[in-house]
Amino acid sequence: MYTNLQECLEFVFSIRTSTYKRTPLEMIEDILNDLGNPHHTFKTIHFAGSNGKGSTLNAVDSILKEADLQVGVFTSPHIHRVNERIRINEVQIPDDKLLDYLNQVLSIVETKYDGKYPTFFGIITIVAYMHFAEQQVDVALIETGIGGLRDSTNVITPLISVITTVSYDHTDVLGETIQEIASEKAGIIKPGVPVVSSVKNPEAQVVIRETAAEKKAPLQQLEEHMKVSNVRLEDGYQVFDLEIGEARLENIALSMFGIHQAENAGLAVTAVKTIADSFNVSDEAIYAGLKKAKWAGRFEKFGDHIVIDGAHNPEGMTMLLQTLTAVYPEYKYHFLYAALEEKDNASSVAMVDQVATDITFTSFHHAGATPKEKLMDYSSHTEKSAVDDWKKVITDFNSSHGETDVLVITGSLYFMSEVREYLLTLTL
Repeated sequence: MYTNLQECLEFVFSIRTSTYKRTPLEMIEDILNDLGNPHHTFKTIHFAGSNGKGSTLNAVDSILKEADLQVGVFTSPHIHRVNERIRINEVQIPDDKLLDYLNQVLSIVETKYDGKYPTFFGIITIVAYMHFAEQQVDVALIETGIGGLRDSTNVITPLISVITTVSYDHTDVLGETIQEIASEKAGIIKPGVPVVSSVKNPEAQVVIRETAAEKKAPLQQLEEHMKVSNVRLEDGYQVFDLEIGEARLENIALSMFGIHQAENAGLAVTAVKTIADSFNVSDEAIYAGLKKAKWAGRFEKFGDHIVIDGAHNPEGMTMLLQTLTAVYPEYKYHFLYAALEEKDNASSVAMVDQVATDITFTSFHHAGATPKEKLMDYSSHTEKSAVDDWKKVITDFNSSHGETDVLVITGSLYFMSEVREYLLTLTL
């Protein structure tokens, strides 16, 4: 039994998945069964997708809180501390609760399964379900870690399944083709449970449709059953109209920018309205919730001249650049880039090359971080450099930028974690 949370977390972070006769997902089910199946005691909404699932979840969270519901949220990765992954109405899981739940899980694994542990993510998933059950939340919003079919979260039968996008990401785990990756994402679809999707890739859409049809899960698809239109910037907000079947909501204001965020918000509203029988959510709660919804590390502005965005794959980079040129037209774009080795950095860097005034590559404290020199080799830009001290890049820019300069910090959500913590200490 651990008495110190930090020591306990260091151990859990160090775990490397053992080889089982059973699959890791079965291991999660077994441990949850030993704990009395806490995940069966509350309602859930399940989110999957290569990009946008966190933002969509956040929009649903904000709407449901406006409806005075007790909303549990499980997301990843964390920005500053593990507790952020598990929260109820913005209150993070307390240290003492987190330690207690972790000790319970570790004890079960040691005594019943000979210390053959599931992954860190699997353990934290179990802890989230324990916490939401004990606190008797009205609903829990559950974000997959990687994929869906074999993801540790995929032991629930939700009120609705939400699938945002499908693109090339985690190909070492999910498969090398769009169809294989889409099949993994579609793995969260359950028999008879409604699905909403904003997947645009035609090949991926086919997989989503076929899976939904096979499981007799009613499907609502962006552009077919719901449509976002008239997206514009007004009074510091992004504003749009939304059609869901015969219903229409106009002048919805968002604090988040980019057409993709309007589509994420539209998907969130569709999900909420689809499960209207479960909760009493007014249109007023929808408007108020979306106006307040923000998501750390996703086109997050610090002052008027610094933006951070964890655009961790080419699809995410496309969305970032579209948003950047819409919000900061005619600006000079100075990029600070660091990313994980497993990502398609060559494609993302090539996109940045097309719009950047200059690019600075760096690295950060993560075992999977790509060496800065390797990142720089991907770039054909004439104004590129590689540095170790990314903090100095920020402070130098902060003290010398012009009115039409913007520093865009991107490449990895894990890098955003370190950057964001640093930016919060500065006066911008």
